[in-house]
Amino acid sequence: MKTAPYVVLVGMDFSEPSNRALAEAFELTARRLDAELHVVFLVAPPTVDTSLIGAGDLPNFVVEPLESAFERLQTHVQERLEAFISQAGEHGKALTGRVVSHVHIDTPALGLVQFASDLQASLIVVGTHGRSGISRLLLGSIAETTVRHARCPVLVVPAEVETAKVVIEAPCSECLRTRADPESHELWCAQHRERHGRRHTYHQSDRGGGETNFPLVVQ
Repeated sequence: MKTAPYVVLVGMDFSEPSNRALAEAFELTARRLDAELHVVFLVAPPTVDTSLIGAGDLPNFVVEPLESAFERLQTHVQERLEAFISQAGEHGKALTGRVVSHVHIDTPALGLVQFASDLQASLIVVGTHGRSGISRLLLGSIAETTVRHARCPVLVVPAEVETAKVVIEAPCSECLRTRADPESHELWCAQHRERHGRRHTYHQSDRGGGETNFPLVVQ
């Protein structure tokens, strides 16, 4: 009996986060012999007076953008796929399952969740812009909505955030001399003692309680 494939679904909007999600999905499907990858571009539902058209029909001004969107998606996925195959071949990896492109009319977040259900997806892969604070509240988060409502695991590929350069200052020479002084029990020099205070505790082995190994605590 043929077993069901491991279905990976990726949401694509041609942004850099979704491209990173697609690259991660290629990597995941290349690790499994039973995996297939589906890439979906969700088009927001148009405002159409359904009373003027037949049931199940779409006007030409909707159909034509869908056709062009599908061609764009197909070309985009093919280019990324060929690049991955070329690079993966150098490392002995290969994609054995099929890769399918879809264009679907629905809202981005809930549409992705619904499409995953329709495909009986095993995993959803989404990229995130890494927004936080006010921008996240105002713009919302497709990744967050997907995680909240999906009926299968969701892999969120984080944004590539450039790490800020942090300058670590050298230790205070006076503090070093204070700690090196065998007659001193202080950690900090007089100046930095005010900043650090005495919010620390010394722990040392108690000679008198060697058998119990209870610490001697000095505050």
